[in-house]
Amino acid sequence: MILPMGYMNRSGESVGKAARYHRVSPESLLVIHDEVELPFGEVRLKEGGGLGGHNGLRSIEGVLGNRDFWRLRVGVGRPASEHRPLADYVLSPFDEPDSEVRLLLENAAELAERWLVAGGDLSAQTDGTA
Repeated sequence: MILPMGYMNRSGESVGKAARYHRVSPESLLVIHDEVELPFGEVRLKEGGGLGGHNGLRSIEGVLGNRDFWRLRVGVGRPASEHRPLADYVLSPFDEPDSEVRLLLENAAELAERWLVAGGDLSAQTDGTA
């Protein structure tokens, strides 16, 4: 597991270095990220596909050369006010109660663990949600 300490928009640099060092193919990677297109609290697993405008995922694709990595999408929803810039929203503390944030993190951790135990293939075991 790596936890990049740089900017999210440049996370491909850390992911690429780690993948090369450990000789891991993109298909063997699980990237955990915030997802504004999912309601707060929803967690989904996805293999490959579009980037949804997520700059961190775009950075990872740019370094790896493809989009074939797994994503654990952690739903944070959209800002309540359409006047609030999205970047400010995703970089701010959650408005939800701590108990809901804890439950979101627990669900994400559970789904990540299920993915790891399954060797990166949950297709036969789950619909990819928690």
